[in-house]
Amino acid sequence: MSSLFSSLLHAVAQAGRRGLRLLQPLAPYAARAWHHLRHPTRRGVLIGIAALPCLLVAYTLILIPFTPSIRDIRRAKVDQPAQVLSADGKLLAEFRPSNREWVALKDISPNVVKALVSTEDHRFYEHHGIDLKRTAGAALRTFSGDRQGGSTITQQLARNLYPDDIGRAPTLTRKLKEAITALKIEALYTKPEILETYLNTVPFLYNAYGIEMAARTYFDKSADQLDVVEAATLVGMLKGNSYYNPVINPERALQRRNTVLAQMVKFGDLDESKLAALQKRPLRVDFERQTEEPGPAPHFALQLRKWLIGWADRNDYNIYSDGLVVHTTIDARLQSMATQALTRQANQLQGIADANWSARGGWRDSTALVQSFVRETAEYRNAVAGGEAPEAAMKRLFADKTFMQNLRTTKTRVQAGFLAIDPRTGEIRAWVGSRDFTTDPFDHVQQARRQPGSTFKPFVYGAAFVKGRKPDDTIVDQVVEIPLAGGEIWRPSDDTTPTNKPMKLADALAQSRNTVTAQLMQDVGPSRVVGLARAMGVRESKLDPVPSLALGTSPVSLKEMVAAYGTIADGGEYREPTMVTEITNSEGEVLATFSPARPERALSENDDYTLLDTMRGVINRGTGNAIRTRFGIRADVAGKTGTTQDNADGWFILMQPQLVAGAWVGFNDSRITLRSDYWGQGAHSALPIVGDVFSRALRAKVIDGSAKFEAPDNHHWYSDWWTRASDWVTGLFAKQPEPKPKAPVKRQPTPVPAPAPAPSVSTPDAASDSGPLPVPVASAVLAQPQYTQPASASQGTTIPGVPGEWNGPGGSSGTGSGGAATPVTPSAPSTSPGGIILSPAPAPQSPAPSAPAQ
Repeated sequence: MSSLFSSLLHAVAQAGRRGLRLLQPLAPYAARAWHHLRHPTRRGVLIGIAALPCLLVAYTLILIPFTPSIRDIRRAKVDQPAQVLSADGKLLAEFRPSNREWVALKDISPNVVKALVSTEDHRFYEHHGIDLKRTAGAALRTFSGDRQGGSTITQQLARNLYPDDIGRAPTLTRKLKEAITALKIEALYTKPEILETYLNTVPFLYNAYGIEMAARTYFDKSADQLDVVEAATLVGMLKGNSYYNPVINPERALQRRNTVLAQMVKFGDLDESKLAALQKRPLRVDFERQTEEPGPAPHFALQLRKWLIGWADRNDYNIYSDGLVVHTTIDARLQSMATQALTRQANQLQGIADANWSARGGWRDSTALVQSFVRETAEYRNAVAGGEAPEAAMKRLFADKTFMQNLRTTKTRVQAGFLAIDPRTGEIRAWVGSRDFTTDPFDHVQQARRQPGSTFKPFVYGAAFVKGRKPDDTIVDQVVEIPLAGGEIWRPSDDTTPTNKPMKLADALAQSRNTVTAQLMQDVGPSRVVGLARAMGVRESKLDPVPSLALGTSPVSLKEMVAAYGTIADGGEYREPTMVTEITNSEGEVLATFSPARPERALSENDDYTLLDTMRGVINRGTGNAIRTRFGIRADVAGKTGTTQDNADGWFILMQPQLVAGAWVGFNDSRITLRSDYWGQGAHSALPIVGDVFSRALRAKVIDGSAKFEAPDNHHWYSDWWTRASDWVTGLFAKQPEPKPKAPVKRQPTPVPAPAPAPSVSTPDAASDSGPLPVPVASAVLAQPQYTQPASASQGTTIPGVPGEWNGPGGSSGTGSGGAATPVTPSAPSTSPGGIILSPAPAPQSPAPSAPAQ
């Protein structure tokens, strides 16, 4: 250590000697300068005095490029926030930098202008941005120890408009930048325009910017209705918003108000005879915090703002001042329908939640859960961090009725989300992120990640169809035990006992049978299912390639799921959801256009139509049958319900050729549920939202009820030629059979031939279980290794409480890494006279369960 320290000192000494050698030529000049400083002459003093303003001028010139440009200042003069319009021209939002409503100077009370000029800058109409006399006086008082501000109204406006360019620190650089910017403003603005801009941009606390919002916040009236006392109160706040806040510090605010009134008398803006009476009047503040209107699609607008800021930065636009007009894909009619439907259903479910989580009911019976909620609160953590014993803090908070009531209300508040997309283009038509944006700003469409339950099952069946399976193939509905990597056993189950009979895949999906789906997952392989889900649109959330993924155990967003179902509705092509079609300026000039995203093939047309046709059965005779029976929708639709373990999440997604819509219902904390096996199911919680929207959209002709999903046309111009060529080649090389001896011919009367029956072919309009059977075309994205169970996996015990699909007592699901594949029993195919491949029906089955899984 000592040697290292010595080496360091030696290196420093060498560097010092080297530096002295470099400075040695400057030594004579430094000595001469030092001599003149010690022995000044008259000439030297004059030169020094003249040099100071020259240096100040030079420094000012250097700062000019670092102040706001003329273009920026001119833009602030015509501040126009971006407007967001729906596809049908309705205003959805305006992007303002703050909660401000711009009012013209003529719409502001003259009392405000008089109070402002008398107090802040009484020579405002005489100077050109800088009051040299006031600045010099402020400087002298500051040097004497009494710090004073010398900024004019124009200088304050420069500071308010460009805080980042000018700064807030009390330095010479800031004052010079402020003065330069004030001169630029005076060159471009008239005095009335300066006053108008100043009064519309000055802050007044509580997210109130500008005199109009201040008048509403503190006196519940518009700016043009302010009397002289109220105007003096607001102008008085400008010296220090917090210090002279009339809500928190009324005494200080009263004193400051009276000072402003005295200033108005001093400069002739108020009759002196009225001063005493006015100064005796109380403040009479009528405080009400102003909140910005969220608009009809607030969650959508919030996501759009993030995107638009990036686009504007790349293209040199300002979303707050350049008057951009953003034309979006939202349908205002559909957005209103979705908002109303979600609010109605959530309010109904809230009544059920309040009854099941009453203070003397479910909340009292769930002591351990409530204690965990309390431990997670800031009040409990702060108390423990401050030295209070955990038991004492818990007991004190439990005794606090207000605290516990707020905690129960927050935790048991029902949440929901809704999204609708046009599958033909990927354009978003409606977006409702929560029940109330003001109370629940968290977005349950894009931000939330929740287990999708059985709405994930179509990916399993789609992968099976790609692999060559058919809807009429059967799997035995039986108890399933799937070994997992850790030695445990996963036993998926349903709310009814297994039938132990073969069940068609189409029936299994319609009735949402967990046992059949789990076996199908083992046959297909989790990795293939993950690959297909990614290709179809689930691209942001992590999907674990484990057996329980078949029942939707990996959390995903509602936006991903609706986009993936849009792939099914669009013939197997994924289109990225889009929000904007065009951006123009305030004059209508087109600045940018945005076409729908380029489609990406995820499923072949045949495999996709097979999956779609199978999902029709969910609506026609399965868990989504309420779409037909309750809402009377007769359109060509397909969809899927979903419910997760303990009914924590309810899902439903419905597809129609022109619209795909999905809804999620639950709570922000998944440990809270509706405590009802009936209302907790997706068919009873989420389906009514989607059904309500679709029924209203069909009646209002927002979508065409006669639109049909078209079956793929597998006939090509070369099909007949290829068939004849194949038959000719086959016949050419076929082995000729040996001739058999002829039997004696017996003459009999020739029978009259009966007419041949026409082959039965299902049409795409029919909402049936079956459709055109798939041509086994494996998508490239599914070319992944099969999921296999390690040979070392041994039998173990059932995993209790593993998250996943659960549809009533006894239902459970788990996670793991594999399991032995269960064979699928295909039916023997036969060929009809028309050449259509048919599969015979399986053995007779028992009737469908009365309460199908979700």
